[in-house]
Amino acid sequence: MTYDEFNEFCASLSATEMVFQWGGSYVWKVGGKVFAIGGWGENEPAFTFKTSELVFENLKDQPGLRGAPYFASRGMKWIQHYARPGLSDDELKSYITESHHLASLNLSKKKRLELGL
Repeated sequence: MTYDEFNEFCASLSATEMVFQWGGSYVWKVGGKVFAIGGWGENEPAFTFKTSELVFENLKDQPGLRGAPYFASRGMKWIQHYARPGLSDDELKSYITESHHLASLNLSKKKRLELGL
């Protein structure tokens, strides 16, 4: 997945906004809550997303994936796809969609209704 494809996909999800943050990364938010980051890649595009605890444990040691720098070191369950083989584009989209959902659950019920979530 390229950054353009990543940004196009994230923009297609409900109630999202993108800001440049943290060294020029593409930071995607839902209701002000971060759900995906495109950036921090050394040689290839890197994509970071929030997961459940179970998914985090299943993904963190797979080739091309790791606990996201900064987030995982603070106990947060975020995965970074940083190298091949990593995830297929379809798998990555599925995890980003779930991350969007997880982030939206941290919004108040009123805010979720306001955003149509």
